[in-house]
Amino acid sequence: MKKILLASVALFGFAGAAAAADLPVRSAPPAPIIAAAPIFTWTGFYVGVNAGYGWSNDDFDAFDLADDDDDGGFVGGAQVGYNYQIGSFVVGLEGDIQYADFGRDNVFDFDGDGDADDFGSDWFGTVRARAGVAFDRALIYATGGFAFADDANGWTVGGGLEYAFTNNLSAKIEGLYVNLEEDDIPGFDDDFDNDFGVIRAGLNFRFGTY
Repeated sequence: MKKILLASVALFGFAGAAAAADLPVRSAPPAPIIAAAPIFTWTGFYVGVNAGYGWSNDDFDAFDLADDDDDGGFVGGAQVGYNYQIGSFVVGLEGDIQYADFGRDNVFDFDGDGDADDFGSDWFGTVRARAGVAFDRALIYATGGFAFADDANGWTVGGGLEYAFTNNLSAKIEGLYVNLEEDDIPGFDDDFDNDFGVIRAGLNFRFGTY
């Protein structure tokens, strides 16, 4: 009788072990893979538009007198550039072309006679280096370089603040001082300077942020 009971217990134990072996193995599901958030960078090409206000001093150096039209008015145009970020420092190059309406037909009157002539211009452009410090999506920068308008050329210097409010869109506010000189006017041996200030806001679309 005892042998029969022991055999029955052994048989049921073997059957239970076999049934347990057939059950699926329970384990914790794999953890979801979460991609690391990309680090924001100012590196890349961009294009944009700008608009603001400019005011001209119209210095007429031939007679050491200021023109009596210290005019101001709308300035607007477009820009294209490239930034490269190294740590917290950002360097780059930007070019822009601008329409200027300072309240009269001949904005930059290089011969000083006040008339519309070959030496007048209603536009100017700049090609500038930019260098600044980035605080994540905020960039404080200085800028300076070459300025031109028709047959005149000169220099410009300024600075600004730019903020990237999305991965590809940034807005800026910028101030420039521009000095243009025409030194090839028939009948005059002196230089004629037109210097003016510009305050403008801009919007840039930045390519390939990530």
